Amino acid sequence: MGTNVGINAVSKAGSNAVRNAGAMGANAVNSAGTMLATDLSVLPRSGLALTKLGMGCAQIGGLYRATSAQEARAAVDGAWDLGLRYFDTAPYYGFTLSEHRLGAALRERAREQFVVSTKVGRLMRPDASVRPGENEWAAPLPFRPHYDYTYGGILRSHEDSLQRLGMHYVDILFVHDIGRVTHGELHAHYWQQLTAGGGFKALEELRRSGQVKAIGLGVNEWEVVHDSMQECDLDCTLLAGRYTLLEQGALSPLLEACARRGNAIVLGGPFNSGILAGSKKFNYADAAPAIVAKVAAIEAVCHEFSVPLPAAALQFPMAHPAVAACIPGARDVLQLIQQVAWFEHAIPAALWQTLKAKGLLDERAPVARDA
Repeated sequence: MGTNVGINAVSKAGSNAVRNAGAMGANAVNSAGTMLATDLSVLPRSGLALTKLGMGCAQIGGLYRATSAQEARAAVDGAWDLGLRYFDTAPYYGFTLSEHRLGAALRERAREQFVVSTKVGRLMRPDASVRPGENEWAAPLPFRPHYDYTYGGILRSHEDSLQRLGMHYVDILFVHDIGRVTHGELHAHYWQQLTAGGGFKALEELRRSGQVKAIGLGVNEWEVVHDSMQECDLDCTLLAGRYTLLEQGALSPLLEACARRGNAIVLGGPFNSGILAGSKKFNYADAAPAIVAKVAAIEAVCHEFSVPLPAAALQFPMAHPAVAACIPGARDVLQLIQQVAWFEHAIPAALWQTLKAKGLLDERAPVARDA
């Protein structure tokens, strides 16, 4: 499928995949030998089925620029029309705005037909001093985030999210943004809240009681996921930017352990903040010259095989047996259509082997084979 694809063609492919998808493994393909955005991945520990391509909902919360309520609703409706059934949000996105908008868009649809993940670790408290542009949110609601990973904080955050979403349950609950890079010298303090302070205990109780189906972390540091797996049996982890076409540092030991223990990975940030999709941003900042040069070398190989760089970026991580889904995030239906086209673009196995031969891809990384 080419990149300039019409919505009707993509919608037809999506609806066919939804009808035909079965209980597939995380790196399975459909019977036609191709991977579709709407194929299902079943999480090993929980049995939840996610569409392989989901919708990250930070942008409908106004990340970097304002998104109107009408635009947000159209984006979610567009994702639904394309056959996508997995949506990820967080209280932090737009300072609660994303949860409100996602809930409003999905509330009248049959609850069992879609999967929603949201996050805990921040309590949102009313604050009239919140201003446009804070923390990159163009038009945040008047609530200020306060980190809280304690037993009580986790339970309170979960209940608050249910009310904002207008749903009686969420499927997946992620601990949002914890780690040594995130918190610096305060990491030990917040890690103590999550461990001895009862944060993991609260998550386990919510799972055991059936109030959530799966628990995990939503972070951009792979090391804290590995540490957490020594403390709690995680079902699913949202890992942003740490296993991509550009960097594979999480390959070992994390992804090996995840595959072994059934901690399914949802890949966030597959474009590494945009540099794998045409911008010069890497990890939310201007990319260093060495990163720009490496991306240029990867893109040259993609061009040799007539493959768009973003298509390779979306598809590469899906070959790993631990990876269940990918959520690049989108602001409008045109972006979603483009992402589906990239996700389903035919890529010859020789492209991956060439990248490895040139030292641009970790030799150990699993890659897709020709159908």
